[in-house]
Amino acid sequence: AIFGGSTSSILLNAPGVAGTVASAFDGYPLAKNGQAGKALAVAAYSSFTGGTLAALFLLIAAPLLAGVSKSFHSADYFLLTVLGLTAVAAFAGKGGFLKSILMTVVGLMLATVGTDQTSGASRFTLGHVELVDGISFLLLAMASFALAEALHSVLFGGEDSRECQNQSITDLRLSKNDFKLMAPVTLRSSILGFFVGTLPGAGATIASFLAYGMEQAFATDQEKKKFGKGSIVGLAAPESANNAACSGSFVPLLTLGIPGSGTTAVLLGALLSYGIQPGPRLYIEAPEVFWSVIISMYIGNLVLLALNLPLIPHLAKLLSIPRNLLVPYIIFFSMVGVYLISFNLFDLRLMVLFAAASLLFRCLEFPLSPMLLGFILGGMLEDNLRRALIINDGSFRFLFARPITASIVSLIVLVIVITCLKNLRSKDKLSDKV
Repeated sequence: AIFGGSTSSILLNAPGVAGTVASAFDGYPLAKNGQAGKALAVAAYSSFTGGTLAALFLLIAAPLLAGVSKSFHSADYFLLTVLGLTAVAAFAGKGGFLKSILMTVVGLMLATVGTDQTSGASRFTLGHVELVDGISFLLLAMASFALAEALHSVLFGGEDSRECQNQSITDLRLSKNDFKLMAPVTLRSSILGFFVGTLPGAGATIASFLAYGMEQAFATDQEKKKFGKGSIVGLAAPESANNAACSGSFVPLLTLGIPGSGTTAVLLGALLSYGIQPGPRLYIEAPEVFWSVIISMYIGNLVLLALNLPLIPHLAKLLSIPRNLLVPYIIFFSMVGVYLISFNLFDLRLMVLFAAASLLFRCLEFPLSPMLLGFILGGMLEDNLRRALIINDGSFRFLFARPITASIVSLIVLVIVITCLKNLRSKDKLSDKV
């Protein structure tokens, strides 16, 4: 299902679920460059690798990682979210780090709209009942990516997708160099994604953003220039991580009886309805359930390849549709998709407003990805910070109270210092050239 969401992200710049937002950063530029087939193939192979490795990790390391996930407290989740937010450095172009931070703050502000989960008070709803439940992720994602892209194409023109027909948009072939480039990336991202997935509430979204930021940090100077413009590494990393995280979320479910994501929460209800209690005794009382879950995951990964690889040439042909026909379809399906969730015209008006604002930000060269990252992580950041402060009587001493917490703080400081040093180094190189 996560891989299915990446298809629209790559072809139309319209991520349907939060876990595939990062796939659009390099997948969509690849598709626009006439390499849609190659981009979809990279996504399929990376997703298969991430899912397969995660199934093996689940088989071998589930009991051990269950203890690790249980040792994480609210303070650790808060700092893990902050670590995820430091990935804004990955979306900043030359001289654009401050713009990325500002857009992240905008995303965090949008995440506060709605009802406060602790006090029950309405915040920043401006008197609109429709905003009591907050702003929908799908609404914001479709407005800032798909709808803004369509409006930009209408107002400013662009390359007609028919011009890409001369290029091999349906070519699925990957060279040996591509595979060599992908191999270490998918391995690292799968491990990271699986570990993040084992933490209840973290999920595929944080995993994909962290993997994207990590790979940009590891990339060579030549490869870094390709990020955001059609990098295979930039597509393979989030695709491996989000699928691995989905399997990782089964660790707390099967070993502790705690759902690690919305999907596993549904599965928990299904297991309980059959009289099966997930937890430490699941291996003893119902071993067939545990093994069936792992086997079904791997079968699902095999079906992913068998079903999607033959369809890629046909899916890639979407880009051969003339722009004057494709753009109205993108606008129509984006707005219908949002409307079918709430059946509320207010959401459509809000969507148009966000799309116009996103178009303005884009014209001013403000990156939209950090805004979406801040919005996705905002709720988790606030809730866990509040719990940590309540437990510690309003003091920030929790930042260094435990080894895990102190380690994450050190990692955050290291990422920030490295980012600042890189910015200073790039400025020095620029001044030397002048």
